[in-house]
Amino acid sequence: MSEEGWKAFVAADGLDDWAVLHGGAVTVFGVASLGEAVRLADDVAAVSGFAGSGAVLTLGDDRVSVRLTRDMWALEPHHVDLARAVSATARERGATANRSRIHEVQIAVSAKPSEANLPFWRAVLGYEAAADDNGVDPLAHSSVMWAQDLNEDKALRHAMHIDVSVPREFAEARVAAAVAAGGRIVAHDEAPEFWILADAAGNKVCVCAWPDGATTQAPG
Repeated sequence: MSEEGWKAFVAADGLDDWAVLHGGAVTVFGVASLGEAVRLADDVAAVSGFAGSGAVLTLGDDRVSVRLTRDMWALEPHHVDLARAVSATARERGATANRSRIHEVQIAVSAKPSEANLPFWRAVLGYEAAADDNGVDPLAHSSVMWAQDLNEDKALRHAMHIDVSVPREFAEARVAAAVAAGGRIVAHDEAPEFWILADAAGNKVCVCAWPDGATTQAPG
């Protein structure tokens, strides 16, 4: 695993339908009915290289979401061609991608390396490993759980926050909506890659446009 895969995906042409979030490359196609969603999903499943690739399809009355991997670090060069083929199949059925519906929630659980708690969280949530530092719902219904290391020298022994990952062009609107709903911006020095917000009680959440269109290190 390396940064090369997801950075190449972000930079590739012909992938306007897709966003790279913490969980990998994602798109959402709008459909008119659940039956149409099933037919589109059947066509997508028939795309060369899709079946058995670890991709996930989620269907609803008005949408089909497609996730190529469960982790952004698992993106590889062949996913670019796979994404283009999926988009072409959707266009043939008259389905249009809607990037405004793409988002992902990640639970960031922090601890000092000497007090690693990742096995506990995987066990209690019933999650599987997609990478060395995370856990994912095997049904792809729930949030990704990410284990973040805390500095051993810090007095804080544990912490937890939420990461909300969205396509880059919708990040500022999500922040504005959160502030209008009673939140406040705690830090914005890394914007537009991510903002740290808090609710009235001080619970924190990061709204992240990273990694969609970004090239620097991950937010903490």
